[in-house]
Amino acid sequence: MGSWVSKFVDYWKATDPRRVYTGASVGNSWQWQPRNEFHVKAGARGLNWTGASPESMSDYRARIDTVKQPYVSHETGQWCVFPNFNEIRKYTGVNKAKNFEIFRDILNDNDMSSLSHDFMMASGKLQALCYKHEIEKTLRTPDYAGFQLLALNDYSGQGTALVGLIDVFFEEKGYINAAEFHRFCSPTVPLARIPKFVYTNAETFHADIEVSHFGKAPLAGAKTTYTIKDKYGKVYAHGTVGTKNVPIGNLCPLGSVDMNLAGINTPVKLNLEVRIEGCDAINDWDFWVYPSKVDLVEKDVYTTDTLDQKALSVLKDGGKVLITAAGKISYGKEVVQYFTPVFWNTSWFKMRPPHTTGIFLNEYHPLFREFPTEYHSNLQWWELLNKAQVMQFTDFPAGFQPTVQSIDTWFISRKIGMLFEANVLNGKLMMTSMDITSQPDKRVVARQLHKAILDYMNADNFRPATTVTPEQIQTLFTKVAGDVKSYTKDSPDELKPKIN
Repeated sequence: MGSWVSKFVDYWKATDPRRVYTGASVGNSWQWQPRNEFHVKAGARGLNWTGASPESMSDYRARIDTVKQPYVSHETGQWCVFPNFNEIRKYTGVNKAKNFEIFRDILNDNDMSSLSHDFMMASGKLQALCYKHEIEKTLRTPDYAGFQLLALNDYSGQGTALVGLIDVFFEEKGYINAAEFHRFCSPTVPLARIPKFVYTNAETFHADIEVSHFGKAPLAGAKTTYTIKDKYGKVYAHGTVGTKNVPIGNLCPLGSVDMNLAGINTPVKLNLEVRIEGCDAINDWDFWVYPSKVDLVEKDVYTTDTLDQKALSVLKDGGKVLITAAGKISYGKEVVQYFTPVFWNTSWFKMRPPHTTGIFLNEYHPLFREFPTEYHSNLQWWELLNKAQVMQFTDFPAGFQPTVQSIDTWFISRKIGMLFEANVLNGKLMMTSMDITSQPDKRVVARQLHKAILDYMNADNFRPATTVTPEQIQTLFTKVAGDVKSYTKDSPDELKPKIN
């Protein structure tokens, strides 16, 4: 193969020297081709959020320094979204979306048909977030020659790869529009190197501002401004980052933004927006601020890590029980959850983790009054979601829905989640498989959710809508579902022996 590709490149270089040539755009299964004038490979892409918390400091320079020729990334992203079943009616010709009909039936069989649009929107927000951060990481990399997406739209083949920000008809799905995408993928993109996105009010927020500019001409005397505000539009800080000439290229420093977070005494999501005046270059990043000191008040809530005899006694007497079962779940343990969503799809990659595409919740639930969140995954959830166990609720009542629901791969659509509330016996219970108790001084997001749960359970509006039995809860600790082998017999190149 290598010999043929080299001859192919040599032929076209001799035939039409006006252009530059490469022998392949491929993942990692092909050898490097020494005659290429540029390379398109998958090695320098992806987000390392499985092993480390989100940041925007890093780039791919160490991965592209292995070759002398220009390096272009192969199919950046490939982050998945749950199917949009409203798309089925668009197939008015000879082709029909039979794959979507199957996935819709699976969701219906698991008593979640009413949630299909919510799952698509929530998983789509996570997908867009991942594309934003991966593209920006590429733009932060010096001498990176470019990146290649599979497409902006979904790909119906290879098991149904819902990796597009728009559908197969090139129409928006509703969770991101062209203007929002343009902020982080355009000729001129403001960038921010931010070491983390979660802070306490005892810290200072700092961001180094850069720009990736590949427009038609340099920007003369470009003035860069910033604003930090909350979701209601309240401005916490604003000012000028700097004024300078911006050359064509990336890694052009523009200045920095600093904000002392003292005085922010309640949890809040803030947004840093950076704008280069005189053009349409604008970008933004969310970050979260939590109190540095928190009182966890249990009052009459009994906390345990299992449904023990005392918990049953408290519930029988009409009391309140909080079960923190991180690491102890059996029914659901075969579902592997990362913060990032499914890659390509679980069928084509033979159930390679992760198996989920984010979370869905009701952001207006009173529990979240002390825990700022949207209805979908965002970066503050990383601490709680990444590699966390989920609970499987197949044996629970038909109408039951968890408070924080994980969105399963659409090939299986199990009813799974990480937090729920219920009436049990004569009492009330909340149970979570997220770790909300360990290292509270370091894991401030988990600590804040723990406080929000306790305060909610001690309030008058702690009124679960569903009743479950102790036996149904016990299945979460004892039942074993077993691995699901829902995948194709074929394999992608990445899972085949390397071709020499």
